[in-house]
Amino acid sequence: MSELSVKHLLGIKYLTKKDIQLIFETADHFKEVINRSIKKVPSLRDITIANIFFENSTRTKLSFELAEKRLSADVINFSAAQSSVKKGETLIDTVNNILSMKVDMVVMRHPNPGAGIFLSEHIKAAIINAGDGAHEHPTQALLDSFSIREKLGDVGGKNVVIVGDILHSRVALSNIFALKLQGAQVKVCGPRTLIPKHIESLGIGVETDLRKALNWCDVANMLRIQNERMDISYFPTTREYTQQYGINKEVLNSLDKEIVIMHPGPINRGVEITSDVADSDQSIILNQVENGVAIRMAVIYLLASKIK
Repeated sequence: MSELSVKHLLGIKYLTKKDIQLIFETADHFKEVINRSIKKVPSLRDITIANIFFENSTRTKLSFELAEKRLSADVINFSAAQSSVKKGETLIDTVNNILSMKVDMVVMRHPNPGAGIFLSEHIKAAIINAGDGAHEHPTQALLDSFSIREKLGDVGGKNVVIVGDILHSRVALSNIFALKLQGAQVKVCGPRTLIPKHIESLGIGVETDLRKALNWCDVANMLRIQNERMDISYFPTTREYTQQYGINKEVLNSLDKEIVIMHPGPINRGVEITSDVADSDQSIILNQVENGVAIRMAVIYLLASKIK
């Protein structure tokens, strides 16, 4: 049986193209499983997984929890907001206390970039990074690529534009790594203030004109403005941002071709995307949500096979 080249999923930049293909093939299988009348498999009955979220999350946390339960794992949910972390306990102490309960795998979201890497060097359990600050969010990038593959047949050779708040987005960086690894052409689009300096060094293009970007691409991945990570104003008003970088049906209909619309969620309807676009036939936003469970099942299953 093929196996992953890594013991943890800390970021896309540590994966190979073969790893991504293996995750996708495994997710294909699990997607069949979750569409059956009996949606559970007994694959991980003897594995205990702790979900440790030091930042708020609804969709990612629910998706991981559902994936773990579909695989019949035992699940512990830990929310830092209600924990001893508030009393000054360190990250390692918190996790070691959880591991002393004989946990095999930790799914962690943390506000500090590199928290998962730090943890993997100090504890024995397998670590899955569910988002570390504005750094990486590997399972989101995997489910995004998997959704493109499902819709267009292949990721290689496709033109993908990521639109919006690139500066504060962990989704953008993981997507850039994943798409490039699979042979897609990538551009980012948004106000200059929201595009990191030197991002071209990753081998991607920068486009500040949304119309040009949309005419170029096969797929547009729309990101929300991450107000919670902004300590200063990066553009004059939300209304002005929407006029320049929001997609509505009128914009879509004016293009020479039909493009695929994606969004990692949560959507700010009427800001980066209007409801008539989010709910249109060109949107694969709900497919992304469904594929998130299958991808996370695949990642957990493949990493668990390295624990035993």
